[in-house]
Amino acid sequence: MNGILNVYKEKGYTSHDVVQLLRKWSGQKKVGHTGTLDPEAEGVLPICFGKGTKVVDYITGQKKQYKACMRLGITTTTEDHTGTIIKQRSVNYDPKSIEKVLLSFIGKYQQIPPMYSAIKIKGRRLYELAREGKEVKREPRTVYIDHIEVTRWIPPDQVEFIVDCSKGTYIRTLCADVGEQLGCGAHMNGLLRTQVGDFHISNSFTLEQIAEKIKTQSFHQILMPIAELFQTYPKIYVKESADRSLRNGHTIYEKGIDQIQSDAFQERLFCMYTSAGDFIGLYQGTKEQEQVFYKPVKILI
Repeated sequence: MNGILNVYKEKGYTSHDVVQLLRKWSGQKKVGHTGTLDPEAEGVLPICFGKGTKVVDYITGQKKQYKACMRLGITTTTEDHTGTIIKQRSVNYDPKSIEKVLLSFIGKYQQIPPMYSAIKIKGRRLYELAREGKEVKREPRTVYIDHIEVTRWIPPDQVEFIVDCSKGTYIRTLCADVGEQLGCGAHMNGLLRTQVGDFHISNSFTLEQIAEKIKTQSFHQILMPIAELFQTYPKIYVKESADRSLRNGHTIYEKGIDQIQSDAFQERLFCMYTSAGDFIGLYQGTKEQEQVFYKPVKILI
């Protein structure tokens, strides 16, 4: 059982909970998630099975889209509604001012990760230290906000918005930072992840739906093949004489190539297939002294 499943994580489950359940239901020992989604958040959580766990990093690095609800006037210990209230301030609910500050975060953004996060410092998770009442210095991280759009105004103190962002962006912290710039403080009151790369909420599956598929022995119907993750990459098919070298993870030279799906050679990643059409993995095109060859980057068999 190898592939990727687009799971809709519901509230109340940790990402680890989902992995444990799917490992138990499927009987597949190698199961991994592609980035933590907080227990109170819901939405898209791609889960990798078998050899699919080898591409976790590729999915984790893809851009994300969220739908968030921000509540102004209240700051909390966790930067969301689950935390203890630290401070309450009055809110000047002016949509134009709020939207202006929100949009000012588009582009590169130096974000300090929250204490209640899964980041490790000296071998300890930050949330473990936070639960012990400790706070440690966190270095700012560069994240990137591609797009922010307000979708709903909820007077007297809430705003819903969509945000497209890079990996590692904490929407809780974005809400808190917006609140500080407005001078009233804020926290995140709800979060829905609607997209991770090409994984959309519209074609995700709830745990209940997945359990039914497993029960009816049709789980394979919703498991995405690993090769589909790289469908935009150009393909290379080798000659039968090069099949063994390819399966053994060796460098492939031009003489072993049968077909190449590319107008001109570029030093880029290619999907490598055997002469029979079996997907083997990702290879990097390289050119040295007029000689073209392809080196393995990620073998997925």
